[in-house]
Amino acid sequence: VQLQASGGGLVQAGGSLRLSCAASGRTFGSYNMGWFRQAPGKEREFVARISWSGGGAFHADSVKGRFTISRDNAMNTMYLQMNSLKPEDTAVYYCAARLWFGSDYNYWGRGTQVTVSS
Repeated sequence: VQLQASGGGLVQAGGSLRLSCAASGRTFGSYNMGWFRQAPGKEREFVARISWSGGGAFHADSVKGRFTISRDNAMNTMYLQMNSLKPEDTAVYYCAARLWFGSDYNYWGRGTQVTVSS
């Protein structure tokens, strides 16, 4: 499966963005998906995950209540709705896919930059 994240940009603190992850190749609906981010000088961190069916959504504590992961298998697309953005959310955001829950993420898309100004 090939993945491409989009939707990043520059936004003021308190604003919103919606990221998309478009998939092509093998059946998107077979994959469990996740969002990760990496800020300058920091390690990549987990943001959210969702199962192949759209259930089992789970968000990191740092974004819980502000971000929402979702997917539309008919559109081969996953989303990350980001509200109440903070400067510390500034990072490159990546989407990733894995076939089995608990396994490593095997497929990664190119990231999209999110910059939140104070």
